[in-house]
Amino acid sequence: MDQDSKCYIPSLDLPDDWSCLKTVGPGPFVTKAIMNHPKGSRVQWNSRDQRKHHNLLEGNPTSTWYSPNSIGWWVGILFAIGASCFALGTIPMYLKQVGIHNDGLTFFIGSIFFTSASLSQYIETINARQTPIGSLIKEKIRFITWEPRRIDWLASVVQLIGTVLFNISTFYALNFAMTTQEINHLVWGPDAFGSICFLIASGLVWLEVGHSLLSWQIGNISWRIALLNLVGSIAFGVSAVSAFMPPMTGHPLNIVLVNFGTFVGAVCFFLGAILLLPERTSPDVILKNSDTVLG
Repeated sequence: MDQDSKCYIPSLDLPDDWSCLKTVGPGPFVTKAIMNHPKGSRVQWNSRDQRKHHNLLEGNPTSTWYSPNSIGWWVGILFAIGASCFALGTIPMYLKQVGIHNDGLTFFIGSIFFTSASLSQYIETINARQTPIGSLIKEKIRFITWEPRRIDWLASVVQLIGTVLFNISTFYALNFAMTTQEINHLVWGPDAFGSICFLIASGLVWLEVGHSLLSWQIGNISWRIALLNLVGSIAFGVSAVSAFMPPMTGHPLNIVLVNFGTFVGAVCFFLGAILLLPERTSPDVILKNSDTVLG
């Protein structure tokens, strides 16, 4: 999308004295825009930057590693703990030490942290300010919205659904007295659909950050986070496919890929979660949100 007049930004409510000059984004979505400030300057708006640095629930942005009054900090911490549990559960030595039941419990606990993080991310997303920086209009905190035209809203909702499916999968995996058919239905099915949700959500974030299908912004911390999450989602997908149990064998298609894919995906998610913390306080990102005069 690239419009020069009467452009529309679904997540932004422009004051009467502001105007939108141009929007950019993949397909039907708007991920970047240029607006006219009433004082005559031009302001750049970015979908991800708006929710990360212009949020109703963000506290002190100067504290990177400890900021419990900021929802973005909680998103990173909760995702990091969940990813750590999933990575730990795939380590053979850990399984040997704690046993099969406790190893399965580790995955289930990790899925709960994933869901908590995804719910926090959804709340963060819907509380991105709907007015541009420089506007003094007060806004109320939101708890639920319907905004399917927002790419970040769609990504957060799809990912939240995926984490709930992981809750179901890891919960039923704690029951070892199941037939192969029951395992495929109650454990593998939710795991597979949850992995699909993660892949879709990561793909949407990739499009949001890069503003197109193909992009290379290695110096952009948000882009690196999106790449890590996309790779992690692909790895989780490989693990899910490999975990299917054919009725004639009663064993996963490839147990090595099951564990390897889960471990690689968890490590990628962990690194992406940790990078969310400095992303909050990155001066380069925050600078782009200031009233910048564009040439």
